[in-house]
Amino acid sequence: MKHKVRKKHQNSKSCFVCGLKNEFGIHTEFYELENNELVAIFTPGENHQSYPGRLHGGIASTILDETIGRAIMIENENIWGVTIELNVKFKQPVPYDVELRVVGRITEQNKRFFFGSGELLLPDGSVAVTASGKYMKLALDKITDFDHEEQEWKVVSKENDPTEIEL
Repeated sequence: MKHKVRKKHQNSKSCFVCGLKNEFGIHTEFYELENNELVAIFTPGENHQSYPGRLHGGIASTILDETIGRAIMIENENIWGVTIELNVKFKQPVPYDVELRVVGRITEQNKRFFFGSGELLLPDGSVAVTASGKYMKLALDKITDFDHEEQEWKVVSKENDPTEIEL
């Protein structure tokens, strides 16, 4: 099913997940969909492997955690999710050197916490890894000193940014 992209989310320079200038990172781009889900698109490389030909499970967990935690920003881009608990289930091996997608959503929330779930999808659309988690809602200044300009926290538009994403 295709979903319209409502907007693209910010990247930074140094983050392992979204840092566009982090030579070891996975350079993920995040897109907010009309159905209030967040989609992460990334292409991990050989340096992200565990067994030959396979993405490391810790990286799969990381991208799921980031996508679910960022989904709260759909409602308020000034609130961030701080992970309290993350449960991950591995269903299929995940290759690298191919474009992968992760879908995350908020499933429940109250004033201080939210719960979310997500799936890492293989190129054929099948689910390889699932996760669910509990997160605390915090403003960024309660988490760390963060200089938006120094960290280059901004939307980086590209010519090939999708207007629709098939899930």
